[in-house]
Amino acid sequence: MQKIIVPNLWFDHNAKEAVEFYTSVFPESKVTDTQYYPADEGQLEDFQKEFAGKELVINFELNGNKFAAINAGPEFKFTEAVSFVVECDDQDEIDYFWSKLSSHPEFEQCGWCKDKYGLSWQIVPKNMGELMQRPDAFAHMSQMKKLVIADF
Repeated sequence: MQKIIVPNLWFDHNAKEAVEFYTSVFPESKVTDTQYYPADEGQLEDFQKEFAGKELVINFELNGNKFAAINAGPEFKFTEAVSFVVECDDQDEIDYFWSKLSSHPEFEQCGWCKDKYGLSWQIVPKNMGELMQRPDAFAHMSQMKKLVIADF
């Protein structure tokens, strides 16, 4: 039996806002559970006191895929070394997800974009492997920011 692997995303004081955003973008998405920091500051370390009573971990699903978001501080940031691939049925779906998730044009390349929380996404057609078999496909893709299926 395969074990479920749940990506745990670290947010800088805005996990709840991020989860609300992601669940609004992806269909069939929902928050499944929320755990909170203790409300009594006496139970927290000094660096945690600002979180008293606030969300600690928010478990959620995006289109049936499980995720967790931890509400913490600025110690860790997302990098392009990790990204999530969104396989799209058609150009309309690519356009939809791109319009919702891309918020840093300077990081756009070859179907990759970065959202307002710094998380990287690859917005690609489901038949990307097939498209890449076409003559000059890599050269065409290299010139694109958002992928345009007709340009392959």
